Amino acid sequence: MRLSILALALLASLATLTFSSHVQAAPNDRYCLQGRRWGIPGNCQFATRRQCLAAASGTNASCGLNPRYAFSRRR
Repeated sequence: MRLSILALALLASLATLTFSSHVQAAPNDRYCLQGRRWGIPGNCQFATRRQCLAAASGTNASCGLNPRYAFSRRR
């Protein structure tokens, strides 16, 4: 039982570190595909606007700047 509590605590710690490290936008997710299907902020996996526009081509979606990137603190 003590081992399972330790394992659970370890998993909780790893999950916290994983999710907290993704608070700031990475350089490869500066643009988000936005639309009815994607919502806001949308599918934020595009490094360039051109990539995002290519994915949006032929759909009713648009591209916008990722809010996490736009409002992140500069170090």
